[in-house]
Amino acid sequence: MSTEFLFDITFYLAVPFWALMIFAPTWRGTARVMSTPWVAAVPLVVYFVLALPHLGQLWDVVSRPNLGTLIDFVGEPYGAAAIWAQIISFDLFIGRWIHLEARELGLHPLVVGPILVLTILLSPFALVVFLALRTVAAKRKLDAVGPAPATA
Repeated sequence: MSTEFLFDITFYLAVPFWALMIFAPTWRGTARVMSTPWVAAVPLVVYFVLALPHLGQLWDVVSRPNLGTLIDFVGEPYGAAAIWAQIISFDLFIGRWIHLEARELGLHPLVVGPILVLTILLSPFALVVFLALRTVAAKRKLDAVGPAPATA
């Protein structure tokens, strides 16, 4: 398998999970599929295929962080494709968490859907937006319940 093919297929391995969360967030099947964090491991198959043959070089990058060694690794097709697979997997992991938290808080899918799309594109921005929304929603939920009864 070529590195370019592996790069190209990585996102498509995550698409079914994103589609469930964005287009069928309340469906029982979505809840069943997204109940496991292992969905984020699907794109990691590509990561391992790309990273394992270059584990020595990758270990140098992560064990002694240096911008130059990172640039060297990512400057190679296998390095860029491996990092891409890691990003896709971690974005999916964050998106899954957002989906589950939103369901727990009772946030409307039309509010959460655009945040999930933003997670696909720019997950750091989406995470901050969702954390702010989550803070407000959790406070409102707590305010609606009222204070806890006093215990004797």
